[in-house]
Amino acid sequence: MKYSGYALRNADESFRADREIVLVALKQDGNALQYADEKLRADREIVLAAVKTFHYAIEYADEKLMADPEIRFIMEQNKKP
Repeated sequence: MKYSGYALRNADESFRADREIVLVALKQDGNALQYADEKLRADREIVLAAVKTFHYAIEYADEKLMADPEIRFIMEQNKKP
């Protein structure tokens, strides 16, 4: 995951459920959130890390986090014109 967050796509389920591995992947590519374990997609810190690098990652977050004010703010700040 060190070189490409997208590598999470082909990773074993145990890696997709490992919080630290997923955080490293998301720092490279927030789009990797779609491959993270469902439980991690409900983790606020994980989702924040994802939207910091890819604002559309919010689409893969747990529904409860989609309305989180800080996540929405970070997402809006990171939109590319």
